[in-house]
Amino acid sequence: MTDRWYRQLRQHFRELGADLLPHALELDRDPEAIREHFDLPAVRYLAAMGVPPEHGHDPDPVAGRPCHGALARERVVIMEELAAADAGMLVAAPGPLLAGVLVGLVADERQRELFYGRMLERPLWTFFALTEPDRGSDAAGLGTELRPADDGGYLLTGAKRYVGNACRAQLGVVFARTGPGPLGIVPVLLETPAAGFTAAPLPSIGLRGARISSIELDEVRVPEENVLGRHLSPTRRGMWAFVQTFNLLRPGVAAIGVGMARAAHEYVLAHRGALSKDERHRIDALGRRVDGARALTERAAEAVDARTSDGHLASAAKLRAGHLAEEAALLACEFFGPAARLEHPLLDKLVRDSKSLEFIEGTTHVQQLNLAQGLVSGKVSTT
Repeated sequence: MTDRWYRQLRQHFRELGADLLPHALELDRDPEAIREHFDLPAVRYLAAMGVPPEHGHDPDPVAGRPCHGALARERVVIMEELAAADAGMLVAAPGPLLAGVLVGLVADERQRELFYGRMLERPLWTFFALTEPDRGSDAAGLGTELRPADDGGYLLTGAKRYVGNACRAQLGVVFARTGPGPLGIVPVLLETPAAGFTAAPLPSIGLRGARISSIELDEVRVPEENVLGRHLSPTRRGMWAFVQTFNLLRPGVAAIGVGMARAAHEYVLAHRGALSKDERHRIDALGRRVDGARALTERAAEAVDARTSDGHLASAAKLRAGHLAEEAALLACEFFGPAARLEHPLLDKLVRDSKSLEFIEGTTHVQQLNLAQGLVSGKVSTT
């Protein structure tokens, strides 16, 4: 795709994003309000974003070309523009996202037809369950078990936490252990509701539309054909699979941070009125930082599109954009005085939402470790 086409894509989703902002505070009060807005063009698009064309995904063309949202480079544009309107509406929308990317990496044809076919039937939420209580991002310490059932198939037992949209999802991916070590980890496709599956939303002050949830799994039955990647070698279906998935999606999370920071910048320009020379300098400096974070995010997306294992720049982009979103939201409040968060509820929401980015797709420490590995291995240049 050409730079010109990406500019047209950006303008297209900027226009779609304008429909999200009027519902931002409503969704913040009631995360289930998203159910009333499935008709919005942006929400309709997100409900199938990433479904390949060979499975029947036929989105409206942008400047004469379809955009399926399968490339990281496409997603960073889409997610920045929609997050700049309202990140809460973006993460609340149904769609395949993380689970869909993993299915594309490791599922067999039958599993893909099941998953992507369901996505195109009607808007469905999905979930991606990896993180566990007391283990956090330590995937090597995974405790959820998948063991053979006496009468065939498998039984899934364990607990997951901090899983977006799990309490209202109808389809998801759960990582479990069949044996010791990293080669004993497998993903399974789970359809809900299911006996033994319980999901409940966790209290949240930011990005409330994501319905971050806890999951309890009590001998949930999993048909043998729902074990993802069973046609692949063990090295290509467990830890490898979720690392590649995170690499591909992490630039999109960084783009959400860029969108939030841009929203703060634009809010000041739209609502503050006349600025002093010092204030103009500060807000212009923020604008330049947003542009820099966007450039890094786009470069990270191009890297993982070229080779999914090159996720080190994606970690750098997520670090930069996540911190910038928080700083920008707080800086914007300074332009409106000590009562800014009371008098400007959208700014208050932006401050709360921006803090949630720390915990999406890996915390600061995880990203720093990924980036350090890239530097040590020579995959990331310091020049």
